[in-house]
Amino acid sequence: MAAALLQAVAEHLAVVVRGRPVSAAQLLELARMLGTPEGQGLGVLTGEASGASAGQLVASSAAAPARPTGSLGGDAGVWQSDLAYRMRPCSIALLHARVLPAGGGRVAVANQYRAWETLPEDLRAQVEGRTLLHDESLDNEGRLREGHAAIADPRECTGAQHRIVRTHPETRRRALYLGRRRNAWIVGLPLEQSETLLDRLWAHATQPAFVWEHDWQPGDTLVWDNRCVLYRHDVAAAPGREMLRVQLRGEPPR
Repeated sequence: MAAALLQAVAEHLAVVVRGRPVSAAQLLELARMLGTPEGQGLGVLTGEASGASAGQLVASSAAAPARPTGSLGGDAGVWQSDLAYRMRPCSIALLHARVLPAGGGRVAVANQYRAWETLPEDLRAQVEGRTLLHDESLDNEGRLREGHAAIADPRECTGAQHRIVRTHPETRRRALYLGRRRNAWIVGLPLEQSETLLDRLWAHATQPAFVWEHDWQPGDTLVWDNRCVLYRHDVAAAPGREMLRVQLRGEPPR
């Protein structure tokens, strides 16, 4: 099962196992079959994640922790990849719908292989070899994390720097790697030029031609490759929505 699931994720980038309720312990066991699960709380630029435990997997969108966790996130309509502000972002993530509010909710996934492959030549020339500074000060819901000051200038952010175009370590395909838009800065560019270029990159990367959408049902499990997609939730945090989430240890983007 694990090999087939990994192959499906490699081919499709995101896969849904429909309508099969699992416990936290079962989701964690599935994650162990796919790779090395890591705990959701760790230092951003220093240290390694500890191993995950079943008790850490609950990710209710109605409550966000003060420290970075890579939890569900509830900032409706905001595209992102998980944990780009870390030196080693997660590789694959699993999200299971345990309890859903009325209407369920929707998640969208954007293919960043295609975003790179279709990037206009003028944009390619501007981003090739450049790095992006990823802000760690805000959580997935746009709230300031404990111990961080509000950022007025993206060039002053703390967080990891990664190449804008990364090569997947297994498929060897290249993909845009944009993390999150807010407070990002293309290292070495004047701020205004960076903002303009990032706006163009994001508009290209999230166009409908690259996007697949899934309407949640209870018992669904979404598995996606965090190294080559962006995703967004199209509903805000809502009482009664409870998800289980586990992530696999990744590698520094190259």
